[in-house]
Amino acid sequence: MLEEIIHYDKELFLFLNNLGNSTWDGFWLFITNKWSSIPIYFLLAFLFYKSFGLKKTLLLLVIIILLITVTDQLANFFKYGVQRLRPCYDEDVNSLMRLVKDSCGGKFGYFSAHASNSFAIAFLFTYLLKYKFKYIGILLLFWAFLVAYSRIYIGVHFPLDVLTGAVIGLVFSWLFVKLYIFASEKIGL
Repeated sequence: MLEEIIHYDKELFLFLNNLGNSTWDGFWLFITNKWSSIPIYFLLAFLFYKSFGLKKTLLLLVIIILLITVTDQLANFFKYGVQRLRPCYDEDVNSLMRLVKDSCGGKFGYFSAHASNSFAIAFLFTYLLKYKFKYIGILLLFWAFLVAYSRIYIGVHFPLDVLTGAVIGLVFSWLFVKLYIFASEKIGL
């Protein structure tokens, strides 16, 4: 059963990865670059600050640091625990795929920290700002989806790596939203 899932995952990866072409490579390299999301993070922090004030924003920044640390380190734990090869190291697909960036990254790729982190941030702000900004959830989840898909497009993750990362990011984001609410009530914010 697991072998069949992995087989289909590799086939889906090759299909999605080979949809790309050099015209779009620059766009997807920009989307996948972790630094390109910084303006979005600043905008979200600013919107939150304008909506809820400095004290709640400072608490939120602590929660975000903890959330990203947890999801990022959990991704590293799984990468070295599961040891699923990234596509460029997998002999079944590496000769059939497009590697868009200069290097593939570390040897192992299960699960995608990019997907996990982007979905975690997207859900966190969607939940906390949904009553202030009507369409923020759609925009943030679209952004998270773009970041997650970029990992397949550039050739560094299989779809299952990305899907798992997105689900883990959503689960931990929900837990950290609850932590934020609990902490803000406890300290009287």
